[in-house]
Amino acid sequence: MRLRFKLKTVFILYFTVSLFGLIYALMQLGQRCDCAERDFAKDHAISRLRGKRHSLLEQTKKLEPTKNPKPPLPTIYVITPTYTRLVQKAELTRLSHTFLLVPQLHWIVVEDSPHKTSLVSDFLSHSGLAFTHLHVATPRERKLQEGDPNWLKPRGVEQRNEGLRWLRETNRNRAEDAVVYFADDDNTYSLQLFEEMRWTQRVSVWPVGLVGGMRYERPVVEQGRVVRFHTGWRPSRPFPLDMAGFAVSLRLVLVNPEARFDGDAPMGFLESSFLQSLVTMEELEPKADMCTKVLVWHTRTEKPKMKREEAMLKQGLGSDPAIEV
Repeated sequence: MRLRFKLKTVFILYFTVSLFGLIYALMQLGQRCDCAERDFAKDHAISRLRGKRHSLLEQTKKLEPTKNPKPPLPTIYVITPTYTRLVQKAELTRLSHTFLLVPQLHWIVVEDSPHKTSLVSDFLSHSGLAFTHLHVATPRERKLQEGDPNWLKPRGVEQRNEGLRWLRETNRNRAEDAVVYFADDDNTYSLQLFEEMRWTQRVSVWPVGLVGGMRYERPVVEQGRVVRFHTGWRPSRPFPLDMAGFAVSLRLVLVNPEARFDGDAPMGFLESSFLQSLVTMEELEPKADMCTKVLVWHTRTEKPKMKREEAMLKQGLGSDPAIEV
């Protein structure tokens, strides 16, 4: 109330002085004067009025309440396993264009390879994103063989664990306010999803579309808490969630250095092997309007058919291998 009274007084004084100056200037219009002293007096009066105006403006600025600065945005660390295939660059391109629209995002790309490939290195250097490029090869006995169904063996285990290792090593001496998300390169992501997860305190969760042979899988929320999961396959699993359906606070990752994905976990238990050491079901944080909105989809790009290419190769007319696809 006192601040409002001071502001009102200043503005009334400012208006009065300005009005006086205007009346004085109008009175001088049309009058002839050959007197240098009068001109000097007029200039002096105008100068004084300008000085008072400047002083009043400065006082007004001091009386204005200072606005509270916005807190800095927590960083979103996105860990993406990737491997060499014909659609790899196309998948990474599509994904990077989404990430470019997300503020304060750091992309950790981990190649399933004994070394960094030039394709991924060059791609990331021109992506415009803050990134870290890592690599680790999946042991041969854990790799899917030609013709194996996707669900036969867990994929991206070593790569996700390598991303977690880098985060722990990098943040060893500081506890950054951030969140960790595991984003496969063949999924589709809404921008809203990243703002939902950004303020995660422990583990946040949401629905995933087109997964598990269903329209969606999701945590079921009652009175603000997750009580069960809507899924068609083994709902009794500790955390029947898709990899795209949760994010973890970086602080929680750092205080639990042994938390990792178990490559020997039974089929469908990979996510549970990681989350069991971090959180209980009661502690999950439901997002996406209490888990009623689908903001990520478990999509896959169709594997290209190369029959025409193979026929052309036999004729010595195959595509130039130097052109990167």
